[in-house]
Amino acid sequence: MESNKVVGILGIGLIGGSMALGLRQSGWAKECIGINTNRPNQKRALELGLIDRLLPMKEALEVIDVLILATPVDNLVEQLPQVLDQFNDKQIVIEVGSTKSPIYEALKNHPKRKQFVSTHPMAGTEFSGPEAAIEGLFIGKRCVICDAELSDAEAEKTIESLYQDGLQMNLIYMDSISHDVHTAYISHISHICSFALANTVLEKEKDEKRIFELASTGFESTVRLAKSSPETWIQIFHQNQENLLDVLDEYINTLLKYKGLMLSGSYEKLKEELAKANDIGRILNRK
Repeated sequence: MESNKVVGILGIGLIGGSMALGLRQSGWAKECIGINTNRPNQKRALELGLIDRLLPMKEALEVIDVLILATPVDNLVEQLPQVLDQFNDKQIVIEVGSTKSPIYEALKNHPKRKQFVSTHPMAGTEFSGPEAAIEGLFIGKRCVICDAELSDAEAEKTIESLYQDGLQMNLIYMDSISHDVHTAYISHISHICSFALANTVLEKEKDEKRIFELASTGFESTVRLAKSSPETWIQIFHQNQENLLDVLDEYINTLLKYKGLMLSGSYEKLKEELAKANDIGRILNRK
């Protein structure tokens, strides 16, 4: 679907770069412009063909229809109000961060709040930077649109089209607070536990050769997320601390329960607990 939109992207790494690839390939974007902040990533994105050209923010704002902010979540709280201050009344900005409540608070009284649509495309890998961009990364995945009622109806329709027609994603809707609760339970806990497991193995197993020799697909899939950027995830953990601590308490209690059953020799009871966990397969296999 061709929309003839000019899209600007600030933050051309895994997510921003993959969005550029998808929007150009589908024809939704007539042109993808990288916002030049004099960082090597922007120039590398141009070399890789992820974007059509680089422009400073001031010049980009003169030609773009939609601006995608794919920067670390701490930066978004400052960047979004500044960008909206410079917008004409037809431009739209979205962000793709993993936490929403701080952004909601930062923009709730902004006079151009309706030109902002809060989104979270639920897709990614453990890699970062423009080299990590992947064609088709978002196809068939889900994107969360938060606080849709606070955005202009036409702006929301445009962004729905960006994700559905441009990136072939399925949309779900929720408010910012619910988003942060549920992502803590599903996404953020997975990452922090992967980091913890990797550090546990590195602490206990000093023979790197043995880790390499004995690591099977089960271990690799479990610690895959531990290869993610600490800079990115420390900001997410900090912003969503309250929800993450809540789910971490439950996770720690579950581990202690398993430990207690092993110490008491209650392996039949432990087997029952493991069988309960199998139910996650039923949920994840829903069509």
